[in-house]
Amino acid sequence: MSIRAIFVGLMLTLCFAGAVPAGVAAGQPPKDELVVGVAQFPTTLHPSIDSMIVKAYVLGFVHRPLTAYNAKGALECLLCTKLPTLENGLAKLDGKGMTVTFALRPEAKWADGIPVTTDDVLFSWQVGRHAQSGVANGEIYRRIVKIEAAKDKKTFTIHLAQPSIAYNVLTDFRLLPSHLESKAFTEPAEYRNRTTYTAQPTNAGLYMGPYRLAEMVYGRHLVLERNPHWGGKPPAFRRIIIRAIENTVALEAALRAHEIDMIAGENGLPLDQAVSLDNRKPTDVGILFKPGLVYEHLDINPQHPALRDIRVRKAILHGFDRQAISREMFGGRLPVALTNVSPEDQAFSPGVAVYPYSPQKAGQLLDEAGWKTAARGIRRNAEGEALVIELATTAGNHSRELMSQVIQMELRKIGIDVRLRTEAPRSFFGTTVTRRQFPGLALYSWYGTPDQVPRSTLHSAHIPTPENNYSGQNFTAYADPRMDKLIETLEGEMDKTKRKALWGDLQALYADDLPALPLFFNTASFIIPSWLTGLEPTGHDAPTSLWVENWGG
Repeated sequence: MSIRAIFVGLMLTLCFAGAVPAGVAAGQPPKDELVVGVAQFPTTLHPSIDSMIVKAYVLGFVHRPLTAYNAKGALECLLCTKLPTLENGLAKLDGKGMTVTFALRPEAKWADGIPVTTDDVLFSWQVGRHAQSGVANGEIYRRIVKIEAAKDKKTFTIHLAQPSIAYNVLTDFRLLPSHLESKAFTEPAEYRNRTTYTAQPTNAGLYMGPYRLAEMVYGRHLVLERNPHWGGKPPAFRRIIIRAIENTVALEAALRAHEIDMIAGENGLPLDQAVSLDNRKPTDVGILFKPGLVYEHLDINPQHPALRDIRVRKAILHGFDRQAISREMFGGRLPVALTNVSPEDQAFSPGVAVYPYSPQKAGQLLDEAGWKTAARGIRRNAEGEALVIELATTAGNHSRELMSQVIQMELRKIGIDVRLRTEAPRSFFGTTVTRRQFPGLALYSWYGTPDQVPRSTLHSAHIPTPENNYSGQNFTAYADPRMDKLIETLEGEMDKTKRKALWGDLQALYADDLPALPLFFNTASFIIPSWLTGLEPTGHDAPTSLWVENWGG
């Protein structure tokens, strides 16, 4: 069966399942309330624990990072008053390191009325630096060797051990309310289990964005209400309801039935489903397609005896047709990924090893690796063990489920027995991926930031282990001194020409080693009601919800 035949069959099922019963009228929703559909439910709303796109989207309404890249790709202050630069003197080279001075917005308050101060900055730094705190990206805290807080409780200066091109990028330095979280952190190893974000997620003091979390029914919905202590531009909607519908067919059906007003582009319909919807969408709905830095890939577990061999990893990439998948399933909208760096990123380098579709080459590599074709076409090694690989992905995402079926079908032709498994996103991202409990391959995506050095995902110091309480995002346990050195050098290199060369070396090493198998760079689909204004997709890891105060109805 061809890729197109599988795709058409599933789309027929989709169209039938997504049909709306006759008689459902398109009603104009009240302008003071917005109902948003998403395809997953966050494992936690703690800003620094676990990595989920849907969590970042929800936090965009209720929390603010110090800085973020906007839709134009420019870094801007959100919780600070002025972006520090070398040109304006707020950032300075200081011997071998740097000093960078930030000022918190004077009106910034937690939703319980307590001001956001440097006490929160210092506490958040303490949590982030601790080896047992369980934060996802501890590096941003550890590269800061000292923080000086001014007497005004709003100004602070960070000291960096070495110059860095990202000296003013504090997007992942997420502030925590020290007045609520200090007690939970008295035993750092237990912090991720005792944090107030888990024990009392609707506590107003946890949030300082335009909204606060008023109600949460785990796995189903979150209700956001205006933060009475928000000092910025007032948001238009009195209440925002975020409904998690963890099956994208049902998610589309809810839109057509007017049970939800919109579907988030950050965590909503897969591209193929959105393209199909675009051809037959209701008149009161618009769809924005935004290419970006979303990296769809297959993580590998290096403990798998076959996947440990680079020849097997290369054979897998040669063994299925990524170009055909993009063309037949997604209308050619998905560029095939060469590495983890998107062609949309200024750091992109095309001069790397490529793995075009070639079953013959795949077979040669498997032969060389000692996996010979045996009975029933499944390859076996010298010990008679069959080449079996499990591929796990998120349940309910029909695009990934279909892609998994195509990969399974294609790799079966070259003698690899792929076993498919789907899992609820909450456990998939909360435990399976983070603790490397997938035995073979894991299919999911990363959101990227422009020119973002991939320390947390590729540096050996960021492999999650029981010893570090599963902190870090290097889920494949990739450890190569050459990659570590490239990352460390890139972080400190300020010269653009030298940085470009280093980026080229990093991508070449990635393509040679294949710590993860690159698939595509996604195009996000933002499905919004015709009356909604002000939503501007970014194409990277800053969610549109960070600028919700600009939305209107």
